[in-house]
Amino acid sequence: MRTTLATLLASKQILLTDGATGTNYFESGLASGEPPEFWNVDKPEEVVGLHQRFIAAGSDIILTNTFGCNRQRLKLHKAEERSYELAKRAAELARQAADGAARPVVVAGSVGPTGELFVPMGELTHEIAVASFSEQMRGLRDGGADVAWIETMSSAEEVNAAAAAAISVGLPYVVTCSFDTAGRTMMGMLPGALAEVVAAQPVAPVAIGANCGVGAADVLVSLLAMQGTAHTLVCKGNCGIPRFVGSACVYSGTPELMARYATMAIDAGARIVGGCCGTTPAHIAAMRAAIDKHTGGEWPTIDSIVREMGPLTNAAPSVNVARRAPRSRR
Repeated sequence: MRTTLATLLASKQILLTDGATGTNYFESGLASGEPPEFWNVDKPEEVVGLHQRFIAAGSDIILTNTFGCNRQRLKLHKAEERSYELAKRAAELARQAADGAARPVVVAGSVGPTGELFVPMGELTHEIAVASFSEQMRGLRDGGADVAWIETMSSAEEVNAAAAAAISVGLPYVVTCSFDTAGRTMMGMLPGALAEVVAAQPVAPVAIGANCGVGAADVLVSLLAMQGTAHTLVCKGNCGIPRFVGSACVYSGTPELMARYATMAIDAGARIVGGCCGTTPAHIAAMRAAIDKHTGGEWPTIDSIVREMGPLTNAAPSVNVARRAPRSRR
């Protein structure tokens, strides 16, 4: 049952995305250092199966297995010529899972950063980045993606290049950044600056927001700092804080914590909520249940976030934490 993200937003007040890709594949046998994108061809049943489990858990939006499916990332595995092929196949697999659902599910084409620095700090130019992202997004579009989901960005230059690529191939797009360095992105962007960055584009994004980072508490504080924008807001945080147990990376977030995070994100203004690294279908199911019964609460403050989610890893940036009246969703 195909739909668009804009249509789904018009019909539902709150949308739930899926959770992690790579960290869930590790549980199914993905080796450290192995690119998850290769599984689109080598283990398609695992890719479809994870999509189906997230849909069964209640996700309204599923992200394709293409986070690192650009030439710059794939060349680390001597696979830079496979960007279009792997992206198209990933979108086809997600489309298969979405079309098999009994309700509308949006297929979002995951587009992560190149991992390279722009000139003058590095060698990546706007033109090269746009060409690389466009190649990946053509594959996503041709495979059946409904929207380009540009995520975990850290620089204005890369946001603009990815947005320009989405527009050039005719895909609506979402942009989220990771504010994981003292409340900023790695390249120094504050949460409130993202709306200003995308304002330069001739076609506005469907939504903007924050994802990944260092935990549920910190991403909620980033969300608070994005208030005042006219854009639909996205909050897609990691499942607690990661720690190593032996050789395994384990995330601290329980389903109960992620359920509370989801309702706090809604109270802070997010209309699209989900999980990032470490988030399993079990976490998403708990978030779905919490969202469906949530009728509105107090506007979160830094103090209430820390009380409910645990301590911040980063120092909080200057944010709008004015007390606001509870809002009803019904």
